[in-house]
Amino acid sequence: MYLNRRNAIKLGGASLLAVSLPGLTFGKNDEIIIGHNSHQYRVNMNWGMLEAGKNPVNNCHELVEDSQGRIILLTDETKNNVLIYSKKGKLLESWGTSYPGAHGLTIGGESKDQFLLIADNTRHQVIKTDLKGNVIFKIEYPKETGEYLHPGQFVPTETAIDPLNGDIYVVDGYGLNFVMVYDENGKFLRHFGGKGKENEQFRCNHGVLFDQRNGKDDEILITSRQDNCWKKFNRQGKYLGAIEMPGSFICRPVQQGENLYGAVYRSGSEANEFSGFIQVVDKDDKVISSPGGSGPVYSNGKLEEQAKDDPANVFMHPHDVYVDSDENIYVAQWASKKTYPIKLERV
Repeated sequence: MYLNRRNAIKLGGASLLAVSLPGLTFGKNDEIIIGHNSHQYRVNMNWGMLEAGKNPVNNCHELVEDSQGRIILLTDETKNNVLIYSKKGKLLESWGTSYPGAHGLTIGGESKDQFLLIADNTRHQVIKTDLKGNVIFKIEYPKETGEYLHPGQFVPTETAIDPLNGDIYVVDGYGLNFVMVYDENGKFLRHFGGKGKENEQFRCNHGVLFDQRNGKDDEILITSRQDNCWKKFNRQGKYLGAIEMPGSFICRPVQQGENLYGAVYRSGSEANEFSGFIQVVDKDDKVISSPGGSGPVYSNGKLEEQAKDDPANVFMHPHDVYVDSDENIYVAQWASKKTYPIKLERV
């Protein structure tokens, strides 16, 4: 049923014609345009589709791009945890059979020295590998903090690499919600945060990013998904503020140029399987487009609560995005009936 939907999306049992709805336009040849204002996108549901019998996916968790321009997808399907695509959606390479909880994917290094950091929340580890999948080292549960009594309490969801010194920041989004800092060789340095409702604490610190917009390199964005925001910190863990997105259960922040992008896996109390949308945030921390969601509206400087606005049911729990140099967005999804990533082509 869902594969048919990908090949010819239906609305109300009829093929999509030239209909216009807020944030969503259906045009000739069933073309679907989503988004708002300056950032609108043509939906390409067929990008990255493979033969499920040969290269299956389960949850498609995260995406990055290497120095060769290849798009690297992480899935928790142990027949091939890593699928490497061309930007046209052709499979170039696959590897990985030992990451049942593959969740977070970060790329670091340069040229031939690039590497991956895989946060596996079933193995309770962060694993550094080369681009062929060879293991370089592992980060185990952070007993050095004095907060963790056993490995099962450590359920890492994401990592980020400090652009100044290569330190590795690990967020424990499905565990105790601390942020652990390691040096580039995996030696523990410090930690901050933890689960709670205070400004410096988190409720599902699902993602982390060094925000380098506007020439900055000293501000860290960390998701607090249950609080519908990205929180700002310095390297020592001092709280600096937040980017609030009411109604948006937002995953990790991703930067391209002056903008931030994020996948919203659901909005508000929504429990529909066709949930979620994408957020585009400008250099002033304002949401300017919400493909698949209601349009961003600010009242007295504050963003009003947003929700899904996607009659064509394009998305099923978006979990991560990657944005290429042409500002096309590649969307990986969780609990999406084992479907491959979607490409949103900037128009």
